[in-house]
Amino acid sequence: METNSIWVPEGEKSFREEHIGKTALLPSHRIDLRNFTEREYNKFVKMDRVKDWSSLSWKDVGKPLEVKKYSNDRKQYEESYGEDMKPFTSWQYFNKAFHEWFVKDVPNELKEQKSQFLKSLKTFNPQQIKSALGDVAKIQLWNYAHRIQDGVWDPRGKRALFEGLDITNPRILFLGAAEGYEGMQLGAMYPGAHITMVDYDEYCRSTRFEEFPDTYPFLGENPSTGQQKVYYKGDFIIDYIINDIRNLPFGKEFDIVLSVGLLEHFPDDYKPEVMDWHRKFLKPGGYAILTTPRNQLRSRLYYNVMADVMNHTYRELMTLEQMGLYVYENGFDIKQHGFIKVHNGIVAQSR
Repeated sequence: METNSIWVPEGEKSFREEHIGKTALLPSHRIDLRNFTEREYNKFVKMDRVKDWSSLSWKDVGKPLEVKKYSNDRKQYEESYGEDMKPFTSWQYFNKAFHEWFVKDVPNELKEQKSQFLKSLKTFNPQQIKSALGDVAKIQLWNYAHRIQDGVWDPRGKRALFEGLDITNPRILFLGAAEGYEGMQLGAMYPGAHITMVDYDEYCRSTRFEEFPDTYPFLGENPSTGQQKVYYKGDFIIDYIINDIRNLPFGKEFDIVLSVGLLEHFPDDYKPEVMDWHRKFLKPGGYAILTTPRNQLRSRLYYNVMADVMNHTYRELMTLEQMGLYVYENGFDIKQHGFIKVHNGIVAQSR
């Protein structure tokens, strides 16, 4: 049994301050209000390992790994239309595929896929057996990555990446916000935040964000006591805008400009423009916060097995050093950096 686990009825905002330090495994995701022990922190969080970013070169760190195994949906689309799938279309396909997995009742899905695999064995059809076995592998991997390890959201790890910023009641701009998870986590850590989420796919606002569970608790700070506090989606001030980032009407008015899994979707020729998107909206002294998926064995395995869910768009896997060079060479000073279970994270300020 999971240490410090608790059972909570679905559909209720049952997590309160007395549950801090606890975790619960729900059918589609994990709830985690634990803090890292010192041993866990040392195991899962590696911070500020590069002392001088100016001393690194691309010859030292190499280039990111491009993920080239695309989803069957993308391949079928391109065969049908005789052209590459456009970035906006690929993002739409990805959002729908990803959300369908986020809302799965994983224990029931595991049971169903194992049953289908056993039935396939009786057909003696190698292709059918291979397909059924692949479905079992996908749901098993998703269960481990998202529910058991909580590697997709990783609240404890991301709090470690985002902590220690000198801001009060911040204005936060979240570029490519999707369901908005990390924006809300920052809102819990820095209370009084006004969060503006931006995505150019309406599905992100109408489905991914709207269906993000109102009952999911975020661990943050209570400004009146200095103690930790539990927040919910409904506690945050959030505007959600559907627009192309290049067309946003804002000036340099945000304390934080955040992107999660954005930089790796652009080849090198476009990365300077992506970094400019962060710079152009920051107040003087404001923070750009970026994360990307790590280039490691488990990530490569994940994107290979889960290709039909994840790989509709151009995507790279990076080391922290590669990500940092993109940030540093495009006019930012890196204030803190690190990597957690499956993500790199950087907090930077414009030079």
